[in-house]
Amino acid sequence: MLLNYLYPEMESQWIAIDKGTFYRNYNQDALSIDEKEKKVVLARDGFLRLLPDGLLTKNDDLRGEDFAAKYKELEWRRELLNEAFSPFDTYVFLKKLTIERKASELLDQKLTFLLKSYFGFDINKESNALVKEAAILLPFVSRWRGDLGFVANLLGALMNCEVEMTKGRYSHQDTTRNWLPVVRYKLLIPGLTAEQFKMLKVDLVPLGDFLKEWFVPFEVRCEIDVKEHSQPQNPDGRLTLNYNTELNQ
Repeated sequence: MLLNYLYPEMESQWIAIDKGTFYRNYNQDALSIDEKEKKVVLARDGFLRLLPDGLLTKNDDLRGEDFAAKYKELEWRRELLNEAFSPFDTYVFLKKLTIERKASELLDQKLTFLLKSYFGFDINKESNALVKEAAILLPFVSRWRGDLGFVANLLGALMNCEVEMTKGRYSHQDTTRNWLPVVRYKLLIPGLTAEQFKMLKVDLVPLGDFLKEWFVPFEVRCEIDVKEHSQPQNPDGRLTLNYNTELNQ
């Protein structure tokens, strides 16, 4: 899976060398990857390991004197056999790579079909990258709808930043007799210029609309802002209203 993802252009060019599953007790599946030589060494049993014991060696090969020389000869013979069977192992490995790629494509199509058929969301027509990432979680919306803490964690993961969440009451009148619950998410992203702040605010609008539609309860007012916390305010001369500067009445 990783080879298909990291080196898609080398799908049918890898040479597989299987060292045997014994190495799996101490290592991961891929022992080494050499992209220049196009070789991948695996902790897997190759075709040679499938042959019955005694077919290529004798039981008394190590008996008698000069054990070290005989063992060295056996090791040399094994390396020759590994080289001889390497084309078979490589063929099987490349077939598995092809199957993995096809399976990944089918799974991607499955998600696209599911989002479009059950949620009415066509991810291929969505242009906002943040919304595309969040839409992957739609199949689990029944589990996380209404979980405001989850929305905070999702925003933090999507924006790769710290998120402050506060809850309160909202009313467009000068009274608290009629009010709605409100949740405010502050994305703490430092170092933005005025232009970057403006562009980020524009990109967050589709994401905010998506989260409000699918994950935030209808009766809850949701506000998402980008902030820079600094002590003291504006230490380096940058002034961006509603980002690192506020007007106090």
